[in-house]
Parts: sequence; C-alpha cells; structure tokens
Amino acid sequence: MILLEINNRIVEETLSLKLENALAGNKPDTVEVTFADFDGVLYHISNPNADKTKVMVSIALKFYKELQDHGADELLKRVYGSYLVAPESGYNVSLLFDLDSIPPNKAEVVHQAGMLKRNCFASVFEKYFNFQQEGKEGESRALIHYREDETLYVEAKKDRVTVVFSTVFKDDDDVVIGKVFMQEFKEGRRASHTAPQVLFSHREPPLELKDTDAAVGDNIGYITFVLFPRHTNPATRDNTINLIHTFRDYLHYHIKCSKAYIHTRMRAKTSDFLKVLNRARPEIEKKEMKTMSGKTFSAR
Repeated sequence: MILLEINNRIVEETLSLKLENALAGNKPDTVEVTFADFDGVLYHISNPNADKTKVMVSIALKFYKELQDHGADELLKRVYGSYLVAPESGYNVSLLFDLDSIPPNKAEVVHQAGMLKRNCFASVFEKYFNFQQEGKEGESRALIHYREDETLYVEAKKDRVTVVFSTVFKDDDDVVIGKVFMQEFKEGRRASHTAPQVLFSHREPPLELKDTDAAVGDNIGYITFVLFPRHTNPATRDNTINLIHTFRDYLHYHIKCSKAYIHTRMRAKTSDFLKVLNRARPEIEKKEMKTMSGKTFSAR
C-alpha cells in the first residue's frame, strides 16, 4: 500500500526554488499561489506588501480553533520560532521567510515549512501522549471536527491512548471495501506484535463513545486505534503522529484506488467477452440460385 506524504510538496518546492534563486544572486520574482490539501486545508504562498524579498506561507484550517485549545500555538512557536508571524487575513498561521537572510540549515527550514499542517495536528496528540506518560487519567476527551460530518476523538488512560476516527462512506461499495481494509489491519497485528490494536465498527460508535452524541447511520464508520507506551514514548511518537494524522485520507485514497482498479479489470474483461462473441458469430452461407432452365446466377 502507498503511504501518503505527510509534507506538502508544493510548499517545499516553491520555497526551495525561491531560496536557491536568492543564493544564486538572481532577481527575486513575484509569487502568488493558492492551493488546497486534504481535510479542507487551504495554503497561500505570497509576497507580503508586494515585497519580493519576503515569502509568506499561510495555512487555513477550519478546525484550528479546536487545535488551539490543545496547545497548537505553543507547539508552532517551539518549532518555527522567529519565522512565525501574525497570520494574514483569512488564514490561521503564517510563516515569513526573508530571502536576504537565508539560514545555513536551509533544507531543514524548507522541510519544516512543508510540515506545517502536520505540526498543527501534532499538538493534540502530543498533549495526550504526555498525559499517558505522566499517568494522568480522567482528562477530558479531545474532540476535533477535522472534516464536515467527521470527527477525531483522543483520550488518554494510564496504559494507553485511544484515537477514534469517525468517517462517512459516500457509497455502499465504500463500506464493503473499507471493511476489507480494516480486516487487513487486524491481520497485520498477527504479523507484528508491536503494531497498535485496530478496531472497526459500522453504523454504531464504539463503546468509548457510548455516552456521546457520536453520529449513527448506515454510511458511518468508526476506526479505533489503541496506542500503547511503545507507540507514544518520546523516541517513537513523532513517527506515530506522522502516520496516524493522515489515516483518514490514507483509507479513502486506497478505497478510491481499489474501485478504479476493479473498474479497469471489469472493462478489460468486458472487452475480452466481446471479442469472444464476435468470433462466435456464424458466417452467412451463400446459397446457389438457379433459373427454371437450370442456369445458376448470383444476386447483385
């Protein structure tokens, strides 16, 4: 299976090109790029106040207010430092880069800029991973409405952190294929004892959400990850966050790929059947026609 990139390649390539041109002594160009990412996220790369020597990278997340409640601002200040500036209008977070003052660790700066969405998401996971590490229990459950009609729940216990994704399947076929994928995740735990436990429930929310207003319906699915200390300790938590925050997009991406593959195979098989039918079509026999006198002739 293909793992989706956790960084945004457009951000990295655009910013890297601007920094390399500045190092080469080339005249800076105007940049004005707006593009979307998964989960309704919107990026904007521009020159603030038409200053071509400055490049601003901004991101808008509809659920950023909920992330702020779990320390998103503090985490971004820790990661980006002086690059973090007041957000431009219509966006939640902005980073400002000066082409006249390029840092020696240019590659790392560019990479972290591409990880902006991931780092926004990371705050809620780090908070509850710390709760588990400190043995805190009874803390209120995190609730992030990361997409319309879809929600992320995070809860910490003394020995584990439970992460639940609610997702909406638009087609009945998606439910069937999604169940197959979830079964593969369960089988994967047999092959690797270090893998987290994965549970899938259809229509009804899991027991962890029994007393909540979690959605119920034929097109609703809940995926539960049970993360243990080996997944949440400081040495491994970054990789855990990298993988888990893109899980919903990963699941639906592979559902769409599976449907496209099935349709391709169906079209190919239909084409083969048509060829067989064409070969099986009987040839029309030419009958010899004669006149009263016994002469033969062919119809024109």
